[in-house]
Amino acid sequence: MNRFLKAIISLMLLSLFAMSCQKSDEPNSGGDDDGNVLNGYEYVDLGFPSGILWATCNIGANSPEEFGDYFAWGETTPKEIYDWKSYKYGRLFQDRYELNKYCTDAGYGLNGFVDGLTHLELADDVAATIWGTGWRIPTIDDWEELYLNTAYTITNRNGVEGCLFTASNGNSLFLPAAGYWWDDALNQGGIGIYWSSTINTEFPYRAWGFHFNPDSGHLCGSSDRNRGQTVRPVCSVK
Repeated sequence: MNRFLKAIISLMLLSLFAMSCQKSDEPNSGGDDDGNVLNGYEYVDLGFPSGILWATCNIGANSPEEFGDYFAWGETTPKEIYDWKSYKYGRLFQDRYELNKYCTDAGYGLNGFVDGLTHLELADDVAATIWGTGWRIPTIDDWEELYLNTAYTITNRNGVEGCLFTASNGNSLFLPAAGYWWDDALNQGGIGIYWSSTINTEFPYRAWGFHFNPDSGHLCGSSDRNRGQTVRPVCSVK
């Protein structure tokens, strides 16, 4: 009997762990769910004046420590190779960037193309596309608010390297060091690179994000838009 009870308890704990990011039985209604859940995905309230709430997991992950899926900036599906040949909104042709969307400088646009867009539209926002109404990729300002209004530390959680943000209200957020994809190779080594929805207007073939490594964390990091990087969504339901 004791062995039976132990087995039942173990299964219950595993089920709770698997639902730490998403409640699979919740409908993707596009509205508020009970508790700290929106469209079946959990968030944490860090008490920020902006009211921004951070998802507890990356897109494609089932726990805070899982890396999840990787996306090129502005694309909404993962793929096997992250290069300019396969990128949806531009290419690199004879050492020249030729963007066909999200371009603020004619020198980087296809045939001089400029649209002046500096943030992802919802149709190109993987958080909004996959997780539904209310979710989005953070702007670089959202990342700055997170970094400046929490205690930040590099740590190891359940055997996974990452960084932990602890807010003054006692709540915390963990980001695993998931690395990034360049062409067909995954680069890790304790590096975390998370997309924002904001392009680098000076060099629009790049987009801003939050970068960290085992030694430091910083905001002012931009990456080529074709790279495969992780996404930690935000929402605002209050």
